[in-house]
Amino acid sequence: MKKIAIFASGNGSNAENIIRYFRDNPNAAEVVLVVCNKPDAAVVKRAENLGVPVKIISKADFQNQDIVLELLKEAKIDIIILAGFLLMVPQYLTEHYKDRIINIHPSLLPAYGGKGMYGRHVHEAVVAAGETETGITIHLVTDKCDEGAILFQVKTGISPEDTPQSVEAKIHRLEKEHFPRLIELFIHDLGQDTMH
Repeated sequence: MKKIAIFASGNGSNAENIIRYFRDNPNAAEVVLVVCNKPDAAVVKRAENLGVPVKIISKADFQNQDIVLELLKEAKIDIIILAGFLLMVPQYLTEHYKDRIINIHPSLLPAYGGKGMYGRHVHEAVVAAGETETGITIHLVTDKCDEGAILFQVKTGISPEDTPQSVEAKIHRLEKEHFPRLIELFIHDLGQDTMH
């Protein structure tokens, strides 16, 4: 049974979806920790309501590998999932958890990735550019923003009537449908690798 830590900064709808998914499918993994950099983020309440411990780590403390690695070690974390986490993941973490940190991005990377491209900013840019499709990208995290190996992408169409808000709703549906399942598949593959 793999132990998951979710890193989140905001509303926490993806975090809640993942926690519930693995609670209902307990054979693969369990979310045992939520790490958040904003004490007032909605994800904190969501996680607490679901009985998952939350650790608030300031931006400064996040740069301190002794604090963060010790926390993850204590919780015996195997995999880190970024679900709307807005801090850059420091190199010590991408090295220590190489190929075991997964992020979801609300566009078809490499398009609309990189610094400042998150959440509503992405949907506004996609609509402003007159794109006819967008989607989600689930990828491994490296020390380069949004540049890790792509594990999965799925597309959705954009009509001329779409607004950033309606695109966001489409993206949320895709995230809810695909993100937890992809994590489960990834964990399953990880298990196969360790057996060889």
